Amino acid sequence: MSQIPTIETTRLSLRGPEPQDYPDFKATFTSYRARFMGGPLNAYESWMLYAAEIGHWDIRGFGMWMVHDRVTDETYGMVGGWQPAKWPEREIAWVIWPDKAGRGYALEAAHAARSYFYRQQNWETAVSYIDPKNLDSIRLAERLGAKRDDSAASIDGNDVVYRHPSPAALSGTQLAHGIEMEIGHYADPLFKPEGWAID
Repeated sequence: MSQIPTIETTRLSLRGPEPQDYPDFKATFTSYRARFMGGPLNAYESWMLYAAEIGHWDIRGFGMWMVHDRVTDETYGMVGGWQPAKWPEREIAWVIWPDKAGRGYALEAAHAARSYFYRQQNWETAVSYIDPKNLDSIRLAERLGAKRDDSAASIDGNDVVYRHPSPAALSGTQLAHGIEMEIGHYADPLFKPEGWAID
């Protein structure tokens, strides 16, 4: 079984999915929150998908992390790499539990995950496959610097592909600084975001 690395950020600890994390996963994927991810799923489908999340690390050598609060250890969602069968490319993917959205956790975790894949696994590119009706995820992809890539193959024609900036295009740039600054704002307990409640 592969050793899943742990990533620490300002507020979060990204760790491999474990059996005790399943109830939150099931609650999300059997709910309306999963409507843009092939759901809502039934209990069996949810269990099978969670098993796939764990097995993906052994099959691909990368996968999804469970997003934990560094202080309380509460879980907020999952973020990481995803490439099951029929996925044309490696994906940066995320899901935040319904009651934890709007606090910048997905931005902070996805930025850390992408940085890990770029620096530690030498990825030169990554995409995110997003349902065109999932405006929150589209906004998050754009905040991460991803741009719609209509030339890229989609999964099944019902998704849009957002191409993340390459490591060279991201390193030391104003975009990277802006992402770090936004994450810093969310980490400030006095920060009150305005407008859309986005991840």
